[in-house]
Amino acid sequence: MLDIAYNHEPELLIRAAPQHHDKDLLLKVAEGDEHAFRCLFIMHHQQLGVHIHRITNSIELAEEVVQDVFLKIWMARETLAQVEDFKAYLFVISKNHALNCLKKLAKEKVQAKKLEESSIGLIMDDQQDNLYYNLLDEAIDHLPSQQQKVYLLSRHNRLKYNEIADQLKLSRETVKKYLQIATTSITDYVRSHLDVYPVVLLAISYWLSNKK
Repeated sequence: MLDIAYNHEPELLIRAAPQHHDKDLLLKVAEGDEHAFRCLFIMHHQQLGVHIHRITNSIELAEEVVQDVFLKIWMARETLAQVEDFKAYLFVISKNHALNCLKKLAKEKVQAKKLEESSIGLIMDDQQDNLYYNLLDEAIDHLPSQQQKVYLLSRHNRLKYNEIADQLKLSRETVKKYLQIATTSITDYVRSHLDVYPVVLLAISYWLSNKK
């Protein structure tokens, strides 16, 4: 991933402001000029962050959207040569990305609630509780080592992306992706086994009744 030199922001701003307009920078970025990209980022990221925060009402999500949008811009930098109004272009794609993120979060919350409700419907006593949490433990144990660490630090220790990244010596984006993959894997594992567990519970109940 392209390294944004935050520590050199004042210097880059001084060099960028008088020498370049957006169009000049866009052409340079389209040609793969990393310094021009840093200048473009520094000139726009703060105002863009404020704009996205108004939409998401979340500082963390706004930071993620800004990072994601500029990463996408860099990955598709060849198309920048055709952009006439970069500020308008930037605000449109960032707004769309922010709304998509909000929709995704809302969908995940609904899915999590449905999963929780379906789990509660199955888990009616202590035996069922034990089976359910064993299933979650199994799902976590099946994760690759780094994904498992990221998931536990996030869900159990309640650490933020930046804190996890610092502790595991990973990039913030990597932590985010690992957590997304881990959550999906655990959800899929639980769902794939939930249909089997009613049968298991009935078998256990039958066995216990015969033991009396």
